[in-house]
Amino acid sequence: MKRKDPQLELNKLHTTIDVFIKSYNQTLPQGFPIASVSTLKKFQESYPLLFKNKSEWSIEKHRKKLMDWLLTHINES
Repeated sequence: MKRKDPQLELNKLHTTIDVFIKSYNQTLPQGFPIASVSTLKKFQESYPLLFKNKSEWSIEKHRKKLMDWLLTHINES
């Protein structure tokens, strides 16, 4: 029987923007730009198809794409 990975389960959960930003910024590799509410809203506008519900964020679904996006938009934040 497979055991559930609690971290994976947590990453799959849909959460609010405030919870997402806290988790995202705490787990960033050194040197990566941190996220703010305004940058997350710009990211949402750039990728509307990733958000069926604008208030739901998920580490699994959004973290990597946000990291890539922030690196290319660092001077716009």
